Amino acid sequence: MHRNWKQPLLQSVKDGVVAIIPIIIIGSFCMIPVGLGNLFGGGFGAWVNDHILIFNFPTYFTTNIMSLFSAFFIAESLAKRYEMKSPSMLGIMAMLCQVVLCVEVDAENSMIFDITSLGSEGLFVSIIFGLLVVEITRMFVKHNWTIRMPDSVPPMVSESFMSLIPFAVNVILAVAVALLCQTYAGTTFPKIIISLLAPAISSMDSVWAVAIIIFLTQLLWVFGLHGAAITQSVWAPFAITYAAENAAAVAAGATPEHIFTYGFYFGFLQVSGSGMTLLLVIMMCRSKAKSLSSIGKVGIVPSIFGINEPIIFGLPMIMNPYMLVPFVLGPVICAVISYEAMATGLVSLPLGEAPGFLPPGFQAFLLTMDWKAAVLAIFNVVLMGVFYYPFFKAMEADEVRKEREIEAQKEAQNA
Repeated sequence: MHRNWKQPLLQSVKDGVVAIIPIIIIGSFCMIPVGLGNLFGGGFGAWVNDHILIFNFPTYFTTNIMSLFSAFFIAESLAKRYEMKSPSMLGIMAMLCQVVLCVEVDAENSMIFDITSLGSEGLFVSIIFGLLVVEITRMFVKHNWTIRMPDSVPPMVSESFMSLIPFAVNVILAVAVALLCQTYAGTTFPKIIISLLAPAISSMDSVWAVAIIIFLTQLLWVFGLHGAAITQSVWAPFAITYAAENAAAVAAGATPEHIFTYGFYFGFLQVSGSGMTLLLVIMMCRSKAKSLSSIGKVGIVPSIFGINEPIIFGLPMIMNPYMLVPFVLGPVICAVISYEAMATGLVSLPLGEAPGFLPPGFQAFLLTMDWKAAVLAIFNVVLMGVFYYPFFKAMEADEVRKEREIEAQKEAQNA
């Protein structure tokens, strides 16, 4: 029962946080001219600086209020998993609570004066209240603590009145928390949460944390579990927060500080999919074993664009003794190399976020505007090919032997 309660929450957090990636990417596109200006300098760099407000303008409505969107998607996702009515209404309810909790107001002048907590700072608040809003509403609906209208009333109107009481309760709770924080702590709820999470947030952006995350992700795949989907629910909020902070620093003319961002994970450590299997797929396409060759040809195009489930489940990687060592440990080594390359200044740090599902090197370059980043991403794929090669040859030999035995049996039966 505990597992059934826990899983929808974790999955909804993952879905909700991942859903805002396109919004963050749009905001991060604004950093590309800034990155190019820093890269080329001179007159072009001066022109970019002179027009920095124009380039940064979309960020005010994307990355700067990302937690608002996150609250909506988390609540909507959980409502859908519970098969509740009007999941979008619950998303709107969560957004309202997010505004109440994150925005500071000047009571004397009746004006909003600080919305900075609606950005990455409010991401963890959106997780808390995105889930809480749905759970409270679900409890009210379950116990019929709602306003019920006659059957003759149109469904849309009836559902609106049904959500009225839980809507009010959620807003009252958010107002109470916001007022308590601002009255007794002199700050907003998100700032309190960030101060409590500060040790965890700072420790997540380290080479050891990244290595452990990659190791667990790969190991879960081996046992047939979607490693990336499971671990993302833990690290994605941190990584997205780091990316937003980097983007804000670049927009302010400062230097980005964080390495472990969402784009870093997929642009350097998951190139061509979990385990970075692109060269392995090419080996399979050229394999003497017909079974491996067939799977490789099916998986080659998706792998180029970062989708390698056909290989993971078709080879398979799951419980495969030949692939265990390179598939699990190889990406960990690549993670350490990639992190240290940025930590030492050899490769530029992420400027924000970049589109995913691109061929090797493209996302890394757009993420950093540094050609060395593209080289590093391609290097990781090549290095993984070196790791896979001896294990692949052993697996290939075994597959060829099995196919020859099958052919021999067929010939014996036909003789």
